[in-house]
Amino acid sequence: MSTTASVIHERLQQLGDQQVAASSRWFFKTGPGQYGEGDLFLGIRVPQLRSLATEYQHLGTDDVLDLLRSSFHEERLLSLLILMRQFERADEATRKQIHQAYLAHTEFINNWDLVDVSAPRIVGAYLAERSRKRLYQLAKSRSLWERRIAIVATAHFIRQGEFTDTLALAVLLLHDREDLIHKAVGWMLREVGKRSLRELENFLREHCRTMPRTMLRYAIEKLPEASRQRYLKGQI
Repeated sequence: MSTTASVIHERLQQLGDQQVAASSRWFFKTGPGQYGEGDLFLGIRVPQLRSLATEYQHLGTDDVLDLLRSSFHEERLLSLLILMRQFERADEATRKQIHQAYLAHTEFINNWDLVDVSAPRIVGAYLAERSRKRLYQLAKSRSLWERRIAIVATAHFIRQGEFTDTLALAVLLLHDREDLIHKAVGWMLREVGKRSLRELENFLREHCRTMPRTMLRYAIEKLPEASRQRYLKGQI
């Protein structure tokens, strides 16, 4: 770890709270066989990390990536928050570098909060005016987190009123084995429905009888109760 990253690490160690860390280990499922198995926590809350990301927003790339490779969850999250700030203010060449560095380090973007906060703002934003082919490659990855990056990145497109890739990736991930993918796909479908009920209902009419129940429940969460019950019972 570089000198600057080491200084930040020491600062974060001092900010840590063991009770918060214990709660985080439970919340992010770090036990044997769970999706966050072995993850380490210092015990720092997100608002503190966002404040630090502002303070360190001009941190050099090597230092940021040192933090991203950390064993500690909060250091990885801080790194992503910094990258997001840098991406928003960067020129096209630097945005490309950040995007490439992000995808080269997906093994460290390895819990749902890390994916959800960063994928739309870095991957989705970079691919907004570019080929979306990389998302389909990620969606076929053996890595749960790369598959989640693929679908959650499309939140950026949804906000722009674009739904094609979200719906196509939802079909690709329809029978994924992981509950965290079911939740992510259902969430993105729900976001589509907030902007175009017609698009959501077209998708549901075709897939509601075969999609995982968790995915379906997330997708229909904001619909009127009568509509929700029809979809849950397959009476469409």
